[in-house]
Amino acid sequence: MKKEVDELEDELRPEYDFSKMAGGVKGKYVERYQAGTNLVLLEPDVAQAFPTDASVNEALRLLIQIAQRQQLNNPIIRNS
Repeated sequence: MKKEVDELEDELRPEYDFSKMAGGVKGKYVERYQAGTNLVLLEPDVAQAFPTDASVNEALRLLIQIAQRQQLNNPIIRNS
């Protein structure tokens, strides 16, 4: 009969003692984490056309400018 392994008893081996590791910095990325991130998953065809974050941002800024100009040239008239 197999002995069941309790997950709580499953500990790291002694050679994996992270307290003895040098060079680690606690909270190294905490400011970036607190500032938040904005990740967007691009479809493969879009990622091929815009391979870098800079190219995506440039294209979106241009689209924003076009949309703003379009709004200025064609104001919406509402009947009250």
